This record gives sequence, C-alpha cells and structure tokens, in this order.
Amino acid sequence: MFHLFGKKGGSSEEQLAECCRKRDWAGLVKVYYRMGVEAMEAGNPYQAQLWLSRADTIYSADDSIYKKVGEKLMDDCSDRIGQLEDISTLYNDLPAQIEGMAANLNDVKIRIWGLLSLARLVKLGERLASLPGCEVFGKLGWAVDMVLKSFQEPLSEETFRGLQDLCGELYELGDSPAFWGEGNEIAVPGQAPFQVFDFNGMMGVHLEIDAYLDSHLKMMSALGQGEEPGAPQTGIIVGALLPDYYVRTGADILTDVPGIKAELDRIWGDYEFIVGADISWELVSRKVAEYKETEVPV
Repeated sequence: MFHLFGKKGGSSEEQLAECCRKRDWAGLVKVYYRMGVEAMEAGNPYQAQLWLSRADTIYSADDSIYKKVGEKLMDDCSDRIGQLEDISTLYNDLPAQIEGMAANLNDVKIRIWGLLSLARLVKLGERLASLPGCEVFGKLGWAVDMVLKSFQEPLSEETFRGLQDLCGELYELGDSPAFWGEGNEIAVPGQAPFQVFDFNGMMGVHLEIDAYLDSHLKMMSALGQGEEPGAPQTGIIVGALLPDYYVRTGADILTDVPGIKAELDRIWGDYEFIVGADISWELVSRKVAEYKETEVPV
C-alpha cells in the first residue's frame, strides 16, 4: 500500500477533520484510501468498500483533486473496488436479487416498487435539506407526489421541467463538498450522527434517485410520442437501506442490524403488496402517504 500517513499523523478521524478544516480534498482522498486499504488487508470488505468508495467519489468530483491525487493511487483504488465487487456482500448481492425479482414484474409495478422506497426517504430528506448545499433533498416529497400523479394523469410542462431540474441538482450534488466534506450531518437520537456522505453507498442514493426520476421522465416522453419506453431503474428500491451509515458506525454483520432488517422486511413486504391481486391506485397512494411520514430507522 502507499504509506501516505505515518503514526505521527494522529487518528484517522483527526486526519479527516484536519483535511476538511483546511479544505485539503486531495489529503482527504488519501486518508480514506489508506483506511480502505487497511480494512481490505484486515479482511473487512464492508469497511474497505465504504472508505475506498468515498475516496473514489471525491477524486472523481473535481479535476484539480484528480490531478493532485495521482494516477497510481486512483488506479489501485479502482482495482481494489473492482475486487470487492466480486465478493459476496450485501452491497453486491442485494441489488442482483432485486433485479431478479423485478424480472417477474411488469414495468409499472417495478416503478411503483421504486416509488415506495423513494417515499421512505422523504422524512430523512427533509432533515438533510437543512444542511448547507443540501436543500435539494427537501424536494423529494414533491417529486414522490408528482410521480404518483403521473401514473394517472399527464403532468404539466412546468412540473416535467421541475423534475428534470431536480435530477440535475441531485447529479451535481455528488461533485460538491456539501456532499462529501466532513461536518454535514444531522443528529440521530441515541445513535451516531447521520452524514450526508452516508448516501454514497449502494452506487449513491442521490444518483439512484436521479436515475429513477430520469427513467420515469423518459418513459413519459416515450409514451407521449408513441415509442417503446426503456426499462425502469431498480437501484432506488434499496435506496432506504443506507448500509454506509451502519458500516461507518461500527456494524460487523449488516443483516443483524435492526434498521437493516426492518428495511429488508419492508422491501419484501412491498414486493408482496405490488404482486397482490387487489392492488389499486388508492392502496398505492395510501402506502406512499404513510411512508412519506415515517422516519427511516437510522
């Protein structure tokens, strides 16, 4: 591994805080990278994936950071992430399982399944929206309402453009220190604070929201022009699982974490709901409204 920091540099947490205080983003990448390598060499794939993915997100966000970090570190980081993606972990296995289950559903039901998970993030989004640069998360409730409405009636051009703008804001957020700089966090009663950067896991929750909404808009455009719509996105279905939060705060076996178990039960319960013979838009609307008012159990 690259020996970027010696023992005299203080704890990893202190180094992270110092890099953020100085806005030394290349230094922040190097600390996260070192933490990931150490976790990988210690046989902890979850911690390794957490920290290496954080390093990758930051150096991919800005060309100036990219240049300061150097290709040797970035190539090794990318190679290690690729190796971790071949290991059986919740990060890798669950999305594949979801895709397999979605293959048994029609497009509308897949989109409803995703919408239910998006609704689960509304309350958390409202709290994160109070943080500098994260105001976009306060629009998730509106987005959920508009997507649900669009299944039953056309959206206005203004609403359509508003959803497009929201997609752009979510995509751009990942390139901002508001997303990956230390300190942007909210309190969690009785537990460690939740960082905005905890959205980085599972391919990036903000990016999965963007992909879900963008796919839905493209579906509406295609149908309006008499064309065949593309396949719906399934990544958002696991969006409310938030494994990075639990890994970062010390969980060893994710499937034993009460919050993870509760969300998995919810995902499987939603699947049974949408395949049920008695599903209706009234029932979907009721469940969406319920989820919008329920906190994710972090």
